[in-house]
Amino acid sequence: MFPATRLRTAVRRGIAGALLFCAIAGGWFVVNGGRYLQHEDSLVPADAIFVLAGTRAERPLEAVDLYRAGYAPWIALSPGRIEPAEAWLSQRAIRFPSEAALIRDVMTQLGVPAAAVIVADRSVDNTAQEATLLRRLAQDRGWRRVIVVTSKYHTRRTGFAFQRALKGAGVELVFRASHYDTADPAHWWRYRRDYRFVIEEWQKLIMYRLGVAG
Repeated sequence: MFPATRLRTAVRRGIAGALLFCAIAGGWFVVNGGRYLQHEDSLVPADAIFVLAGTRAERPLEAVDLYRAGYAPWIALSPGRIEPAEAWLSQRAIRFPSEAALIRDVMTQLGVPAAAVIVADRSVDNTAQEATLLRRLAQDRGWRRVIVVTSKYHTRRTGFAFQRALKGAGVELVFRASHYDTADPAHWWRYRRDYRFVIEEWQKLIMYRLGVAG
């Protein structure tokens, strides 16, 4: 066989192998892409429930259910990102409730004592900053086990970010996806909302694994 012929054969085999790999990877992603992002732990009693920002009712309602079931005596709310304009309003004594304050009000209407809901007084802009906030809260209050509540597709990346931030802090983390989240990890490609979140979460997860994201 002439060298040119061998080269063409090798190229064709290489292309065929690459296409086969892509087909297998694509099939795995369609079947497991959503399921992999949802990673939960078995529920056990804890010192507190920490609710990540990002939804107005979905995650907080799960925390209320856990509190009512007796899994923890405290609910801590992530304040999320506080806009500079909110500080501007506060400086002028203009009442503008934060999202966390509104959520706390809803929780009290659902029977959770106001004294049992903790709202941090700082702004956090991403999951890594929320993890750092929880580390500070846990150290200040002596928490040794915390249930972290988020959404289904966010649990895998949350676990990675929180385990990294709380390493060595002596705090056990239990990750919980809200059952008020209507996402369908088994059929994520069927729904536009699910498709968008899955693609975004995979991009962010890869960035986290590469150490690029905070």
